[in-house]
Amino acid sequence: MDDVKRTYRGIETDARKAVRGVDGTSLKDRVGNAGDEARKELGNLGDKVRRTGRGPADRLGNSATTPGKRRTT
Repeated sequence: MDDVKRTYRGIETDARKAVRGVDGTSLKDRVGNAGDEARKELGNLGDKVRRTGRGPADRLGNSATTPGKRRTT
């Protein structure tokens, strides 16, 4: 699933860059592109951190331990 999200983020960022570049490139376009790239990279990093924090996986990629919410009563 993380690969699907990573691919989607890449396509979304590329599409936004293309739309901004239609009429030339201004400072505003460059700032927008930099922000999109940062958001994409942070999203991918977040997925990687979550995947790492799940614990060891079996050979099918299923997490051996699933983090859950703690109940407080």
